[in-house]
Amino acid sequence: MEGVIAANLAAVRSRIDAAARAVERAPDSVTLVAVSKTHPAASVREALAAGHRVFGENRVQEAQTKYPALREAYPDLALHLIGPLQTNKVPDAVALCDVIETVDRPRLAQALAKEMERSGRRPPCLIEVNTGEEPQKSGIFPAATISSSSAGIGSACRSRA
Repeated sequence: MEGVIAANLAAVRSRIDAAARAVERAPDSVTLVAVSKTHPAASVREALAAGHRVFGENRVQEAQTKYPALREAYPDLALHLIGPLQTNKVPDAVALCDVIETVDRPRLAQALAKEMERSGRRPPCLIEVNTGEEPQKSGIFPAATISSSSAGIGSACRSRA
């Protein structure tokens, strides 16, 4: 199995490169976030050895078990939180993650802003938009992105930055 992750990364990078060039975009302007959820730290380490540095984890708890030691060995590693975030996990997420991609409600944005102010650490946050407007999925609906609902999300983070 050794080398499979490196080969898969090379194949994906090649596809990204071709797609970017096809639309006259610089390939290095595309960030590949390798999703490491449910994969052991050894698999992440293999991807790191192959030169990859940006990873996405679904759960704060799982990230806490893998990434502190990996970051010691690879300080240029970047960790994105790509899964749902509970407000009680906000301090851990802000401390550990370099990007939080799933801000889906004003209360979470406010908790993040408060923790960023307290800790002095300000990872970029992305607002999760439910483009399919499916009630069983998280994220704000597209129409709300210009309403007071999303304004509450954005202003909570900006006002404390």
